[in-house]
Amino acid sequence: MAATMQASSYRVMFRREEFLRFVEIANPRIINHRWRMHFFAYDGFVMYTFECDDSGFTPPIFEAIEFSNYI
Repeated sequence: MAATMQASSYRVMFRREEFLRFVEIANPRIINHRWRMHFFAYDGFVMYTFECDDSGFTPPIFEAIEFSNYI
């Protein structure tokens, strides 16, 4: 029998100030942008906010093609 592998992550939404503070702590290489959402992956979690714009981020901002929480 073939083993089925499933990957999953948890999404955590932040307000602007907390998101920016967590960006400083996590120091992500890439922050993604999709519509109004900015997000990055950290330790099995997806951290995101709807309250930021592209200015003020030290890591590069990339336009994400897709963002989904489906397995």
